[in-house]
Amino acid sequence: MEKWFRGEMGRRVLMTLFGVLVCAFSVGLFSHSGMGVDPFQVLAQSLGRHAKTALGLDYGTFYALLNLLMLVGVFFWDRHKIGLGTVMNVFLVGYIAAFSQDLMARLFPDPGLPVRIALLAVAVVVMCFGSAFYFTGDLGVSTYDAVALTLSERTDTRYFKYIRIATDLLCVGTGWLLGGADKIGPGTLITALFMGPLISLFRRTAAEPFRRGRSRPGTPS
Repeated sequence: MEKWFRGEMGRRVLMTLFGVLVCAFSVGLFSHSGMGVDPFQVLAQSLGRHAKTALGLDYGTFYALLNLLMLVGVFFWDRHKIGLGTVMNVFLVGYIAAFSQDLMARLFPDPGLPVRIALLAVAVVVMCFGSAFYFTGDLGVSTYDAVALTLSERTDTRYFKYIRIATDLLCVGTGWLLGGADKIGPGTLITALFMGPLISLFRRTAAEPFRRGRSRPGTPS
C-alpha cells in the first residue's frame, strides 16, 4: 500500500481527492465574502433558484442533477474527462459548498470589509490551486471544467487560459440574464479574468512537479 501511494497513480488519486474537496470548500468562502460567486456558480445558483421555486429542490440536489445532465454531453464529447473527479463533482460538491457556506456564516456572522476581502482572496487562490491539482491528476474533471480543457486540447493547450476566460464570461452573462445579478460581484469578475491564468501557473509550478514526484539520487522519478 505504501509503495502504491508513492507511485504516480497514488499521487494522481490524492491530487484528485485534494483538488475537488478544497475547490468545493472554497465555494462557501467565496459566497460568504458577499462579493459574488465564481462564474459557474452564478449560472448554477441562478438556475437553482428557479428550480427551488418551481420544483422545491434544495441546491445540493439540483446541483447534482445539473451535473448529471451535463455529464451526458461530456460522455459523448470526450469521455476521457470522466472519472473519479467527475463523480466527486457530481455527487459531493454541492453539499460540501453548502456546508462550507453554513460554517462561514457561523464563524463570521457579520463580516466587515477586511474579513470579506480576506475570504475572497483565500477563496480565489484555493479554488485555483485545487483546480490545478485535480486537472493535473487527470482522473476526471467536473462537467464544466471539461469544456475548456477539451477545447484547449483540440486546439492548443497554450490557449486554455483564454478559453477559460471566455467560458467563464459566458456563464456570468447567462446567469445575469436568468436573474442572478445579486450573485455577481468583484470576486466574480476577478475569477472570470484570472482563474485561467492562475490555474496554468499552479499547474506548472506545483501540480505537475507533484505528479512526477521528486527524483532521488540513483532512483528514477
